[in-house]
Order: sequence, then C-alpha cells, then structure tokens
Amino acid sequence: MIVLKNLTLRRGPKIVLQGANLTLNPGEKVGLVGRNGAGKSSLFALLTHRLQADAGDFSIPPRWRMAEVAQNMPETDQPATAFVLEGDTRLMEAQAALAAAEAADDGNAIGEAHGLLAEVGAFDASPRAQALMLGLGFKSAQLDAPVNSFSGGWRMRLQLARALMCPSDLLLLDEPTNHLDLDALVWLEAWLQRYEGTMLVISHDREFLDAITRVTVHLEETQLTRYGGNYSAFEGMRAERMSQQQAAFGRQQEKVAQLQRFIDRFKAKASKAKQAQSRVKALERMEKIAPVLTAADFAFEFREPDNLPNPMLAMREMRCGYAVEGGEPITIVRDIDRSVMPGQRIGILGANGQGKSTLVKTLARALPALGGSVTEGKGLAIGYFAQQEMDVLTPESGPMEHMIRLAKQVSPGAREQELRNFLGQFRFTGDMVHQPVGSLSGGEKARLVLAMIVWQRPNLLLLDEPTNHLDLATREALSLALNEFEGTVMLVSHDRALLREVCDEFWLVTAGGVREFDGDLDDYQRWLLEQSREQARAYAQAARGATAAPTVVEATAKPSKAPDEPVDRREDRKAQAQARQRAAEQARPLKAEFGKLEARLATAVPERDALAASLSDPSLTAAERAERGKRLKLLSEQIETFETRWLELGEAIEALSATA
Repeated sequence: MIVLKNLTLRRGPKIVLQGANLTLNPGEKVGLVGRNGAGKSSLFALLTHRLQADAGDFSIPPRWRMAEVAQNMPETDQPATAFVLEGDTRLMEAQAALAAAEAADDGNAIGEAHGLLAEVGAFDASPRAQALMLGLGFKSAQLDAPVNSFSGGWRMRLQLARALMCPSDLLLLDEPTNHLDLDALVWLEAWLQRYEGTMLVISHDREFLDAITRVTVHLEETQLTRYGGNYSAFEGMRAERMSQQQAAFGRQQEKVAQLQRFIDRFKAKASKAKQAQSRVKALERMEKIAPVLTAADFAFEFREPDNLPNPMLAMREMRCGYAVEGGEPITIVRDIDRSVMPGQRIGILGANGQGKSTLVKTLARALPALGGSVTEGKGLAIGYFAQQEMDVLTPESGPMEHMIRLAKQVSPGAREQELRNFLGQFRFTGDMVHQPVGSLSGGEKARLVLAMIVWQRPNLLLLDEPTNHLDLATREALSLALNEFEGTVMLVSHDRALLREVCDEFWLVTAGGVREFDGDLDDYQRWLLEQSREQARAYAQAARGATAAPTVVEATAKPSKAPDEPVDRREDRKAQAQARQRAAEQARPLKAEFGKLEARLATAVPERDALAASLSDPSLTAAERAERGKRLKLLSEQIETFETRWLELGEAIEALSATA
C-alpha cells in the first residue's frame, strides 16, 4: 500500500503538503481533486520519486512497477506502433536480455530469454499496442506512421497509449482526457474500469471521475482528506462535513465567548482568581475549529447583451477550410445551410479532425469562409474562446495590458482601477495583473480569456474546448454562467457534464457536412458505438470479398464444375464489380489530392524546421524575430491542417481500396 504519515512537501518556496496523512490500498482507483495550483502534480512527482519529502514518512512497495503519461512532446521518426510498444517495460527488458545473450553467444541465456519473451506476451504485443491506438482514435493507416508526422494532440495520445501499454502496479494519469474526443474518452473509461492495479487520476471531468474512481482524495490547504466514493459522492460528503464543521465552529465560538466573559469579569477578583485561571488554561487547551472558508470560491456572470439579433447567423452553402499560400484552398466542411437563433444552446459534436474547430473559427471570423455565405444579424457581438488560448493572447503582455487594449476598442471610457477590480473577480490580484501571460498556468490563461469575453458583452458565445485547463470549481462557475446567459451559445467540448448542463440541441460535424443530431449525449454515444460496429462489418465484408475472388475466377475458368450457378449469384458478382468500379472512380480524385498534399508537406515541413532553427540566431532584430515567429505559427497551423487532411484521405483511400 501507499502510506503518507505527517508528511511535508515543498515545491520551491511553496508548501504543498504539511503534516499530511494518507493510506491507499492495492487495487484502489482514486480520483485526486483540488484547485489548480494546490499541488496535485507535485504529489505525483513525490510518488515517482522526482520530489523528496521534506519531513515525515512516505512508503510505497519497492517492487511496484509504475506507469504515467509523459508530458513531453516526442520528437522521433520511429513508427507509432513501435513507440507505443516501448511502454511495455517488461517486454523491453526481455528483448534486452535476449540481445545480451545473443551477443555473448550464451545458449542457456538465449533459451531463458526466449522463455521470458513468451511469458511477457511478446508474440501478441504488437496487436495489443495497436488495439490501444485504435481505441484512442487512431486509424489503421496511421498505425505505422512516424511519430513526428502527428500533431501535438495526437502525440499526447501516443504517450497515453504508451502508458497504458505498461504492465503496471500503479498507474498515474494527469488530465488524460484533455486531447480526447468523446468516442476515445468512452473507450478509455471502459479500459480503466478493467484495469486491475492501483490507479490515481487527476481530472476535472466529473463524469469521467464518476465512471472510473471509487475513492476521492481532496487536496486543500496543504492537507489530504480521503473520501470513500466517486466524485459525486465526495461532493455530498464534503458538503455534509462542511456543514457539520460550520455548526461545530459556531458552537465553539459561543463557548469561547462564554469563557472569555468569565475571565474578563473575574480575573481581578481574588475570590474568583483560581476559577478564572482554570478558564484561561481551558481556553488555551481548546483545539480550535477553523471556520468553513467559502470566500475563495470562483463565480462570475456574463453581462446582459445590448441586443439579440434575429437570426444571429444565417449560413447558406457555406464551405469551411484553410487557404493555402500559392495553392488551392483545402475544404474541410462544405454545403452548410443552417441558421443560429437567439437563445439557442447548441453543442457541436464530431470526432477529432472532422472540422468542429474549423467551423467555429469561421463563424468567429478567425478564418474566412471558402465559399457560400455567412450573414450576420445587425448588432451581432461575438465572444470567441479559442481551443488554443494563445491564439487570442500575447505571451509577453500581462492581464492588465490585455484588458487596456481591449477597453480601448470596446469601452474607451474605462478607468484602470475599474479594469483592475474587474480582473480581481477572475482571481487576478496584486502584481499578478502585470505577470506575462506566457508564464501563467493553463487555467489562469483560460480565466483571462473568459474575463476578456465577459468584458465585451457578447450576444453570441463561440466556445471551443473552454474547460481544457479549468479546475472543477471553475467549470461549475462556467456552467452556471452559461445557463444564466441571455444570448446564444455554440459549444465544442468533450466535457459531457458541461454539454448536458448547458446544451439543449446538438449539431453533428461528420463526413464533410453539418447536420442536426436528433438525440442527447447518451444517444450520441450509442450512435458512435453503432458506427464503429458498421465500420467493422464493412471491413469484414470487404475482407470476405477479397478472399472469395479466386474462387470466382476458378469458376469462370472451369464452367463445367458449376453448370447450374444461380442467377442471383451472378447478379451479386455483377453488383460487386460495379461497386469496385465506383470505388475506383471515387478514389481517383482523393489520390490526386493526396499526392498534392504530400508535395506541399515535402516543402512546408523543411521550411518550418528551418524557421524554427533560425529563431535562435542572436543577430536577429526584435522585428525580424517577431516576423519569423508569425510566419512559423502560420506555417505550423497549415502543416497541422495538411497532416489532418492527409490522414483523412489516406483512411478514405484505404477504405475504398478494400472494396475495389
């Protein structure tokens, strides 16, 4: 078991834990919760021995094998499956033992190494690794692609698959759902429910925690408190505990006041001096109960919009995608005919890469529409939360500078003290208002973007994964604020609790289009499952068709062996031939676009790498460095778009080839 006893832990000058106690039993699935910055990741660092306790005792079984998701972005051209396989540390040790035995030409050691390889499951290791990757959303065409051909979010999925591949006794997961869409998240839940070791999870997704944990550890004010139950149970128990503590505090305050009154009244009287002194000692011995502190709870609200255009937006045959410098634009979503009305609460669903963010960016004017039209209602005011907060923030500027620039655009009469007070509502106080944004945590950047949106008084909110870096308390505050908002909300999120609480209708972005999804989130999860089954059936049918082809050739070569072939079988073959012809025709333009993308990537990737390397040149002026930085950002975004489309095309071509 894991035991912390009177433990003190520092992270630099900050005390993370002080006199903390905790016991975790083998096989327990534990959710670690607390505010951003409370020290949850520091506790993980203690468990993995990257940090040492400053005082107290800490013990963990020495033979336990630990796995965690590495936070670094891997830079390697190693095939993806091979990269994930390296997470199986027992397999790596067995392979190293075999290599050493073969190098020493030791027959006995070679035999033992082969036995060890069989014991650790070397012969089905690759299929196991690929099953993890497919579950996390990778397509079959991507399984052996180089790791550095993937964008950042997909590389983090590879790191997650690598951690799951490890045959661990203790699994540490720090925000594992941040880069997952709903189908991959549901698959991960099912996998973790079957995991047999001890597991600690840091997550701000309450439904995820409810599904996989049975113990909750709350880190607050340098103390660890254990609760038996998942996150919802923890909330109820903590509320009851806080209520009892508040009542006990009130009773103790009455007792303290009574003792103090006696002391004050009789301490100068000789006849009562002894009794007064005993009251003083009783007051000193009393173990003080702390009041329940709620002042730190975060809450905000969106201001009432000045007006509500009707309709807010009208899209007619709109096409979304990316313009390509020196080439034809790439369309991701096409032929969108939809309107957005006042007061709607729209959740935008769809797998990663289908175009959800592209649609939102186009509506937010961050990308121009590639075709069709987008008509905005008179007086439309958009509040846009970008998935990557730094798309709307400047790293070297502080929160106050951001607010001053914003105020000059939307409210020139605002005074600096008014802006400072406003930032204080979002937990930016003191010198923190001048701290460069680049040094802020993900949660702090998200709060700053929310503050800037609130100040603009929008009537249409376009929110692209707003909860990625928010703690649970801030997510609750956002949910309440959105429900009270009088304007329209369009929300992209993998946070099911937020989608359930805020949205009353859903749009589905899939297969290059946008349509209304008739159902709720549970229906969507069932739809995802059915889609997966249909895809599996299609692949199986295609495989059967491929294996049946030689038999058909043999039958036509030797008709005497099949003189009475049924007509419907001949019709089936004719239909299959027509289907293969149609598939080949459909694949032709896809292959042409695939080839163009490969050519563009072949020139764009070296250019990006050269630009990145040139930024370290000390002779560059500030203006030159800024210009190259902007060019690098634009080029990186284009490459990520190219890569996503390249992978989509590869998958589509592979699927069509299976029927050709």
